[in-house]
This record gives sequence, structure tokens and C-alpha cells, in this order.
Amino acid sequence: MHPRLLKTFLAVARHRNFTRAAADVHLAQSSVSDQIQSLEAELGASLFERSKRGLELTPAGETLRRYADEILALTEEARTAVAAEAGQQDRIRIGALETVASTMLPEFLSGFQKLHPSMELRLSVAGSGDLLRKLEEDDIDVAVFFDRGDLDERFVKRTLQTEPVVLITPATGSASQNPGLHELASLSFVATEVGCVYRSVFDKAFADAGLAAPKLASEVGSIGTIVRMVAAGAGFGLVPRLAVIDALGDGTIREMPWPGPTGTVSLVMIWRRRRVQPSGLRAFLTAASDGFVAARPGDDRLRRAVSSLS
Repeated sequence: MHPRLLKTFLAVARHRNFTRAAADVHLAQSSVSDQIQSLEAELGASLFERSKRGLELTPAGETLRRYADEILALTEEARTAVAAEAGQQDRIRIGALETVASTMLPEFLSGFQKLHPSMELRLSVAGSGDLLRKLEEDDIDVAVFFDRGDLDERFVKRTLQTEPVVLITPATGSASQNPGLHELASLSFVATEVGCVYRSVFDKAFADAGLAAPKLASEVGSIGTIVRMVAAGAGFGLVPRLAVIDALGDGTIREMPWPGPTGTVSLVMIWRRRRVQPSGLRAFLTAASDGFVAARPGDDRLRRAVSSLS
């Protein structure tokens, strides 16, 4: 079973549709269909069947899915081990939220690269759901985002720090200084999309209080855009404070305490559990073990033992 066929199989299993799977793996739909047929012919079993919801895995397909992830992970481990033995250039593929990439990573990555000049760094910016998918598909080595809940045993998760969430309003807003949830329920908000951790904190607070969620002026995938819309008077926003420090300093928005029961979110770093971790990833995990402060020559954190990271 060629890894290329297994990647295509997992894409079809995930999307339940040849067209969406083809876009995901950057192939023509006919190529995806041909690859699935080749895999079925090799295994002597049908892997999918059609239903009203789209393509569904057959019992044989469910069995293959359990093994496909492990096979691909082992393939990548073998490639990593061979590359290390051959002395090839290290590479680290990092995925991060826009908030983290713009506020926490620039200085850290600059310092890290000075310590490791031969290291090739690649940074992908995406939402937390997309980052987790990229990690599952081995498109990135490590992801940094706000905690979404439990993970399965394929992954390791480390909490780096907790961040307060704050209400932001236009600098000239007339709302009271410490509004409660009942008052906020009658106001308008610019919110992140469903699935984002800030949105979950927002929705859960009103639901637990038995209140209807506030009116949404807009759903926006970018924290920076939310800040600009709030500053322009579109409504309130609920965001991590680290993302709005500059705007608060400029006086374009003001902050208020969030009255919901959850006042912080955890920033986590997640990577795949492997028997052999790439050396670049080991170095990155060690440097980031105390959070994303700037890495500098002579920093003892860069020489810590990393056996616990595998």
C-alpha cells in the first residue's frame, strides 16, 4: 500500500466526497477515484459505499483507517531517521494561530534561528481546526493554539501559558464599566467563528446563564479584523488580551473585564507522539518549554534533556 494511496484514502474518509477530497490532496477528482479503485483492487475489498450523507466507510474501510494513520506515521519516522543519519538539513514546520504568530513568535523565531542557522523554519498561519488537521496529516510538525479539549493518544500536548480574555469596546463607547452577562446579552458583538475557543467561551457563558446569545453584527475569522470593526463601532468583542495590547496602547479601543465563568484560555503546543522525533522538532520543543520568550545564545533551556518529549 503506497503512502500516497493511503493519504488519498484518508482524505476521502474525512470529506465523504471525492470532489472535496481531491481539492484537499491537490489532485483531479478522476485521479482520486482511480487511486481508491487501485487500493480496493490491491486489498480485494470495497472501502466505501454511498449513502444519503455521502460516501461512508465499509467495515473493511473502517479497519483500514485504523492502520492508515499508523502506517503514514511510521513512514515519516523512517524518513526522519534516515535524514538524520545522512546529516541532512533540519527542518521544522510550525503551525500557529494568527494571534500567536503576530504577537509571540517573531522575536522567539528570530532568536531560535540565530542559534540554529542551518535550521529551515516554515510557519503556517491558520485557525485551530485547520492546524489540528494539518498536524493529523503530517503537514506540520507542531501546532500552537488555544486548547480545544482532549486529544487522542497519537498526540502530546503541553500547556505553555494561560491568557485572560477581555471585552473590547470602541474607545468612545458609552457602556458601563463592568457590564454583567444580562446587560451584554442585549448588545451587539463581533465574534469569531464557531469552533474557535473564544467563541466557545462566549457561547457557553450565555447558555449556562440561561440567556439568549447576543446579536452578532458579524462573524470574523481574524482577531485583527475584529479589533478594527470594534474600533469602528460595530459592536463589542471577546478576545485574548495578548492580541489587543497594541490597540489598547493606541487608544483605539478600551477593555473591560469579562463577567463569564471562564476568564482565561490555555495556550498549548501539540505534536505527534513518535518513537524518533526529528532533531529540529526536539530543539524547538526544548526552546519553547518555558513559553515563547526570545531564545538567546547561552540560554540553559536550549541544552535541557529532551527524552521526555518523544
